[in-house]
Amino acid sequence: MIPESGASYQEKCNLRQKNAGFFAFFLSGICAISSSVVVSLLQGSYGFAYGMTGTLLSLMSAGNLLSGFLTGLLPGKIGTRRTVTILTVGYAVGYLCMGLSGWMAVLMLSFFLAGMAKGCTINTCTILVGDNSEDRTRGMNVMHACYAFGALLCPFFIAAAAKAGSFVPLYVLAAFGFLLWLIFFRTPLEREDGNQKGQSKTQTDWSFLKSKKFWLLTGLIFCQNAAEFSVNGWMVTYFKDSGIISGMLSTYTVTVMWTATLIGRLLIAFVFPIKDACRAMIRMSLGCIVFYLGMMLTGSQVPAILLLFAFAFSMAGMNPTAVASAGRMTSAASIGVMLPVASIGAIVMPWIAGVISEYAGLKIGMVSNVAPCVGLLVFAVLISRIRGDVN
Repeated sequence: MIPESGASYQEKCNLRQKNAGFFAFFLSGICAISSSVVVSLLQGSYGFAYGMTGTLLSLMSAGNLLSGFLTGLLPGKIGTRRTVTILTVGYAVGYLCMGLSGWMAVLMLSFFLAGMAKGCTINTCTILVGDNSEDRTRGMNVMHACYAFGALLCPFFIAAAAKAGSFVPLYVLAAFGFLLWLIFFRTPLEREDGNQKGQSKTQTDWSFLKSKKFWLLTGLIFCQNAAEFSVNGWMVTYFKDSGIISGMLSTYTVTVMWTATLIGRLLIAFVFPIKDACRAMIRMSLGCIVFYLGMMLTGSQVPAILLLFAFAFSMAGMNPTAVASAGRMTSAASIGVMLPVASIGAIVMPWIAGVISEYAGLKIGMVSNVAPCVGLLVFAVLISRIRGDVN
């Protein structure tokens, strides 16, 4: 039996880990979503083509993918703390280098490093919050709401910093990245290392790899990442270049999107908890398709903003609901496979949108993002038809 003092210490340790997960994910929301505004800023400063814009966004997603796998593999060799502190330094280093150099090779490496920090933060926060929350579904939605809150605030931080100089926002983002790194550096992660050492005596359960539901959920999150990251990365450029929303006001479309996302996730967590996950995901998918198509058809500012809000609101609960739907399959191993594989969608779709925009125009490139929205519906329907698998 654990002594009272030991139990009290462990409870405090658990609370610190959960709070660290919330705060770090909030900062990651600022740093990750700012990339859509930053890439537009860099494009205006250096004049590179749409194809390069898509390449930079895809390199960030590639770093996210690689980091997701490394976060699952490296702790057993060098320890959790060392793994996390090495990989999460990418936000600080990446944004700092973006501000110091306009060389394309440096910019490409910087976006890749930022993606590495994003991937490690996602996996680490998912474990910290999931393992230390009594209600895992609520914990995940609150964690993602923290991310949305950070994403909502990022344009305001960038706009305020831009008054001091066009590249000052990059240094501010580097400072936020350093703060995120410092949180992980000071968070007690020994319990995770202890778990991993203990698990080395027993074989890791990989049975989830044989589950159809696991791969369908992964496919759904793949499409969610593809649609969401493409919109996050391209919407500012699309609204600005198409003349729908002009000037600095276009950067605040990110705030519109993440306000809707924050509201949606908080409502799911505290007001309208999801009772039937499959039915909810089907409805959210339909909403994404309808509102995105409407957004592509409109050419006016107010309808475009309202439709963007509705699109983001529809997608808000998709990722947390899908992860929570994995049920008893959820583990460090399954998260280490599900999230990195699903993040490939965030690599492929912005690149595809960039290539199509280069040859067929930005409008057609943005319309291509309807494909992953339809994919959401297809996977949600397939998941709903599974019976007897993991609930």
